[in-house]
Amino acid sequence: MIVDSATLIAYALTAGAIVLSPGPDTVLILRYALNSGRSVGLATVFGVQIGLIGHTLLAIFGISMIIANSPIAFKLVAIAGSAYLAWIGIQGFRGTTLKFDGDGPSITWKKAMIDAMVCNLLNPKVIILFLALLPNFVDPAKGQVPLQLVILSLVLVVLNVTWQAPLAFAADAIRGWLSRPRVQKTVNASTGAFLLFFAAMMLWEHLIKGS
Repeated sequence: MIVDSATLIAYALTAGAIVLSPGPDTVLILRYALNSGRSVGLATVFGVQIGLIGHTLLAIFGISMIIANSPIAFKLVAIAGSAYLAWIGIQGFRGTTLKFDGDGPSITWKKAMIDAMVCNLLNPKVIILFLALLPNFVDPAKGQVPLQLVILSLVLVVLNVTWQAPLAFAADAIRGWLSRPRVQKTVNASTGAFLLFFAAMMLWEHLIKGS
């Protein structure tokens, strides 16, 4: 067996704790599902998983290690990631309203998927996760290290979907309660503020604090 069952269980428990911790991905899923419904929320979940697959490829080809070991490259990723998060957060204060009139979602599934994918790919914490967590569960003696990384990444994707998809369904279920303009404004502003907070923390931890 490429990855033995004991290692998979230990990895799943560790990764599961990380998946359950709130972050930009969670806020983005809730925001888009609340704003535009279940299908857009699930598209956001799908975008996050595309980002994780991208991180897997970056780790396999050693690009993540290059970025992490280059102060300039790592800071550029942090700046780009925080700027993208801040841009999405600011949109929450620009009066976007929820759609219940049959005219289609205010946020398309394509935008939701791309936003989630880009935010995940440009999140320095995810890069560190792949460099700090996954290698601890890889056994070079068994060979086929890329395949081991793929298996561990797929476990992470499954855990993510198991947690994030129900969030999208739950958010969609309470959309009717959000039809009041004042509540809509509060939801958009709150999620926007959370995303701006995550953007500021990203800059602080990976640019200002580390300089």
